[in-house]
Amino acid sequence: MGSRVLVTGGAGFIGSHTCLVLLEAGYDLLILDNFANSSPEALTRVAAVANVALGSQRLQIQRGDIRDPITLDGLFSAAAANGRPFDAVIHFAGLKAVSESIKKPLLYWDINVAGSRTLLAAMDAHACRTLVFSSSATVYGYPVTVPIPESAPIQPNNPYGFSKAAVEQMLTDLNSSAPNTWRIASLRYFNPVGAHPSGRIGEDPMGIPNNLFPFVTQVAVGRRDQLRVFGSDWPTHDGTGVRDYIHVMDLAEGHKAALTTLLNQGPQHLTCNLGSGDGVSVLDVVNAFSAASGQDIPYALVDRRPGDAAVTVADPSHAADILQWRTKRTLGDICRDGWAWQQANPMGYRQSA
Repeated sequence: MGSRVLVTGGAGFIGSHTCLVLLEAGYDLLILDNFANSSPEALTRVAAVANVALGSQRLQIQRGDIRDPITLDGLFSAAAANGRPFDAVIHFAGLKAVSESIKKPLLYWDINVAGSRTLLAAMDAHACRTLVFSSSATVYGYPVTVPIPESAPIQPNNPYGFSKAAVEQMLTDLNSSAPNTWRIASLRYFNPVGAHPSGRIGEDPMGIPNNLFPFVTQVAVGRRDQLRVFGSDWPTHDGTGVRDYIHVMDLAEGHKAALTTLLNQGPQHLTCNLGSGDGVSVLDVVNAFSAASGQDIPYALVDRRPGDAAVTVADPSHAADILQWRTKRTLGDICRDGWAWQQANPMGYRQSA
């Protein structure tokens, strides 16, 4: 039997792709999700692509909330009683929309921070002390230098970023309180995009997308009239903002690399950027997606949004050194796979064939 992993928020965009990669690598998973921003259909499809039976020891699903200590204690207790305690936890569960976090900061502190505290308390109580944490490049705020190394100042500029930085600090404090006990990897994502190449699983945001790529795909498939490009006077090669876009399958493989590293090595606390190291502008994405899909992507240039930066690009060299991981997929791959998903599922999981 493979190592058994508890995955919180495993039905989400990044979580579902990571679960698929882990299943294909031989891990056994229990997924805890409240499905507030995700669909159970994603996990049905993960099981089908991985050729694993839902409900088997390879893939189990529990509906529940990480803020509920009774649910968490029950999961860890049952796992131990059945002789299959969790070897590790991958923690995706949380909210991730910057604009929403500005309007509802208490919700973000409750779910992202208090939820993580509840999870860590349950892990500690049940002596499960290996964790891969889903962090974010938003902890860097306005970058001081580009590309951004992990040593850059932590200076978030929105509640979502502050919530991720707070959990990272909690992990630092927890690790310091019990030296040589915890195995922790905090993974700071840049801009996850794309979909599984099968077209069976992908990004399915609730409501109007907050991020560029799903908005572009929805314009291409006819769900949205046009894209708004926030700022055309940035100090970049075409005046639009530059970001580091990482294929979600590369990101999923980064989680596998982090988990493998933690399980195979001694106690440690890692912090790694997961990005490509390549900067791509908004209009670069629009043009590449138009080429991949054969569709026009109408767009309007509008004013900058508060809180945006001109350029945000990762220095991913630490992950290459420590995790033996680097991105493999190109912008063309991202657009091809994202279009395959959106074409096959024009309304996402909820109303797709």
